[in-house]
Amino acid sequence: MNNNDSILERYGENLTKVKYLVNPAVARDKELKELVMVLLTPEKSAVLVGKPGIGKTAIVEGLAYRLQLGDIPNALKGYSVYKISTPSLIGNHGGENKVMALVEELKTKDKIILFIDEIHMLMGASNQGPMDLANMFKEGLSRGSVKIVGATTVDEYERYILRDKAFVRRFEKVDIAEPTQEMCTQILMRTIPKIEIQTGVKLPYTDFIKENICKFIVNMTSEYKRVYEISSRYPDIALVVLRQAFSAALYDNKNQVGFKHIYEAIKTTKAVYPDVIKKELVVFMEEFKDELSLEGVVVEIPE
Repeated sequence: MNNNDSILERYGENLTKVKYLVNPAVARDKELKELVMVLLTPEKSAVLVGKPGIGKTAIVEGLAYRLQLGDIPNALKGYSVYKISTPSLIGNHGGENKVMALVEELKTKDKIILFIDEIHMLMGASNQGPMDLANMFKEGLSRGSVKIVGATTVDEYERYILRDKAFVRRFEKVDIAEPTQEMCTQILMRTIPKIEIQTGVKLPYTDFIKENICKFIVNMTSEYKRVYEISSRYPDIALVVLRQAFSAALYDNKNQVGFKHIYEAIKTTKAVYPDVIKKELVVFMEEFKDELSLEGVVVEIPE
């Protein structure tokens, strides 16, 4: 089979061949262990269930990262993790249903972990009605050499997946909770080097100041300060603000993030309510007054 005929190669991404700048699954050891335990269970695959933006994909990337390092039980060593886009599986490939073609391809493969995000979308992807995914993948799953990790939200799990008893028997649910504020701060701290490499911009402060910046961003995006409609959670909602500070530095053609850029990211964020931004900027001025003064930054509170 050449790459043009391979569903995995054409529509998938081999996460075990990605170069990770940092561990993608910071502070997620518990969830990773639970996922690995399911994958070690004969005839079982996993479905990660949690709210949007909490890092379900990062946990699977963390699995691939551990496979790269060999930091994995011997029974899973040598496995490859393929991420495949759910929308890309809807429709036909060479006149054949893509999911069916993928199932046939998986029968010829060994030591594959297939990651399907938004797996609930495939439950109704057939013109003949909802697909019986559990039975379609049954042969590969029963051989034990092909494992599947799905991901979906709590609402979609309850709406689509719980009704499919065969699917529920084959797929073990792994609940992914939103990180705590402490965990989210740690995630931001460990992600800074990755953003620095991606952007070529440095956050030029001591670890103590960096941690205080991260704590501030995490606190200002806590649950009851978020714009309800955006539906995002930790760590994604806090990471967006942090990345916006780097973007502000790039806009100014600077190779370092200053407190001016952090201020701009806070002031312009769409993630929290406008009245929250006003209050948080007052806290920001007080908490970082020495740094703001040193850099000559004048903070204005929005009207």
